[in-house]
Amino acid sequence: METLFEVSNRLINNVVLEFKRSIHENINWNQRLIEINGSRGIGKTTLMLQRANELSEKDKQSVIYVALDDSYFFNNSITETAENFFKYGGKYMFIDEVHKYPAKYKGHDWSAELKNIYDLNPELNIVYTGSSIIELHKGNGDLSRRKSSYTLNGLSFREYLEMNNLLKHPILSLNDILDNHLPICNEIATKTKILPHFQNYLLNGFYPFYNEAPENYFQRIKNVINAILEVDIPSVTDITFETTGKIKKLLSVLASTVPYVPNLTNLSANLNITDLRTLYKYLGFLEKAELISFLNSESKGNKIFQKPEKIFLNNTNIIYALTGLSSDKGTLRETFFCNQLKHSHELSYPKSGDFLVDKKYVFEIGGKNKTKKQIREIEKSFIAIDNAETGFANKIPLWLFGFLY
Repeated sequence: METLFEVSNRLINNVVLEFKRSIHENINWNQRLIEINGSRGIGKTTLMLQRANELSEKDKQSVIYVALDDSYFFNNSITETAENFFKYGGKYMFIDEVHKYPAKYKGHDWSAELKNIYDLNPELNIVYTGSSIIELHKGNGDLSRRKSSYTLNGLSFREYLEMNNLLKHPILSLNDILDNHLPICNEIATKTKILPHFQNYLLNGFYPFYNEAPENYFQRIKNVINAILEVDIPSVTDITFETTGKIKKLLSVLASTVPYVPNLTNLSANLNITDLRTLYKYLGFLEKAELISFLNSESKGNKIFQKPEKIFLNNTNIIYALTGLSSDKGTLRETFFCNQLKHSHELSYPKSGDFLVDKKYVFEIGGKNKTKKQIREIEKSFIAIDNAETGFANKIPLWLFGFLY
């Protein structure tokens, strides 16, 4: 326990405080059980350590941060650790990487232990993080009525600008952008040359770890992807080594053809998968792990087996990492738009145009010379245009949709 405190204090004291993600202000930290989900490498640990740092200013002994892949937890349980911590005045427990916890008893996993801790220690506040794929996890402890869940996405374009001291600007709502994009863009244009920054963001701005070692950035993204496929997904499912290989191949096929308009029969044959339900399951793993994104039509029915109209890689940095610097501009544009809107807005595939947002607004994505030909007759239709500092009427600069969080 002493060693845990030493490591915890060192990490809490050394966390970078100059920049905080926008979600930091949106989380109700007073809730007793908080779950923070998100893909690897997007800053969940930093977010927790920053909050722990705020609390430790009043009382260092009341706060502890633990990572469940620490060797300490090979032989010690979360329950015992929490009880000992509480006995010595502990109030706030930050638990990282819950999906990596080695269960101590059959049928009694991390979720069951957190449930017991929550029920038996009403004065203890717990924040825990896990990979996006813990949604696939069928835990032995039902936390749904106890926890408050938040999802952390990678850096928005707005956050990227702020983190790198390029521009500080408030978050915009979608209505702000649709109604007031011209004055907003004109104001920003007086402060910075926005287009070069946007191109850099598409290349290397999504993951906060870029500045740590720029020369190794794309290799690190590949390492993150491998860890998700080889460690995270197997940790919450019962897939075999052979299945992991098929999922890797599936991602490789998708990466070479994004945005992929699925021909599931050909895809199954290419991967030697005889049952389409198995292919849907593999695609679901990749989506939950936030390596790909689906764009479905508005049709009702069983969404589990609904064929997506398009499949994108999750973000533009993954595209560059997997396909190289000659990536298609149209793909980059659509991937950026999808990524920045999907966490707080409902996206679907319209009959005309590229995206239907919140069942209300139709968007066509393109270069600055893109016309409204395809969506001319559609009310509440817009064009998100690339390579433009400012827009006009229903033409809105694509980069501005990176200011939504």
